[in-house]
Amino acid sequence: MKSVAIISKPGRPQLPEVAARLVKWLKAHSYAVLADTDTCSVLPGLECVARETIAARKPEFVVVVGGDGTMLAAARAVAKAGIPILGVNLGSLGFMTEVRLEELEATLDAVERKQAVFDVRAMLRCELVRDGNAAEEYEALNDIVVNKAALARMVDFDVYVNRQFVSNYKADGVIVATPTGSTAYSLAAGGPILTPTVNAFVITPVSPHALTNRPLVVPDESEIAIEVKQPQEEAYLTVDGQTGEPLRQGDRIVCRKSKHTIQLLHLPQRSFFDVLRTKLKWGER
Repeated sequence: MKSVAIISKPGRPQLPEVAARLVKWLKAHSYAVLADTDTCSVLPGLECVARETIAARKPEFVVVVGGDGTMLAAARAVAKAGIPILGVNLGSLGFMTEVRLEELEATLDAVERKQAVFDVRAMLRCELVRDGNAAEEYEALNDIVVNKAALARMVDFDVYVNRQFVSNYKADGVIVATPTGSTAYSLAAGGPILTPTVNAFVITPVSPHALTNRPLVVPDESEIAIEVKQPQEEAYLTVDGQTGEPLRQGDRIVCRKSKHTIQLLHLPQRSFFDVLRTKLKWGER
């Protein structure tokens, strides 16, 4: 029997109603329903599975109910399995969870009729190299960030592209963003917006001391390395704003394009520019 998984953000007042609508549609179309623990907490009686084990169950697609933060966590959980994701927005912005509640069933109908668009998004794969050895490996849909600790001074770091020295930066941090992540923290830090199909990454310094340090767009075949010059525990590595760890002097973060991608499902009549106009209020006075 075909199955669909639901991943949701707890604490949203609309969640019980939206989850019930989802389950009603899925059962009416002969799908078994898998639910993460947050969804099961508001809608008992479903088959509950841990979020990190959903990919192993190989659902037809995953419905994420929440905001972009929920989507980022879900994307990293299923990226290696290549499972498509449909994002339903209960958040405040929702660049990736773009399905509105009033169009939920219509979007599911489009998916069922194979009329939905598969929007393929690139990911980053980053290694934390410590004392010459790969200490940790991360995958990110939005970005990786090296930034200062709460009470630290500016971070001192070197940036390399394809092992060629770019510059030394003294700044509050630096962001390496995918096209998807170009509308997140990188945008707030003054970086450019990349359309999702652009084969590039953007390196954006955060509040650099030198005003001439500007964002840099590089091909996504590039190897991007950040070397921390700051003393121990004054800098942090953050992945998609959700996971990470303290950095030490001499640590290197080496980022490349991941072999994994994320497939986002949406209605065919909605373009990326429609989303930009809606979310960023373009053209409004």
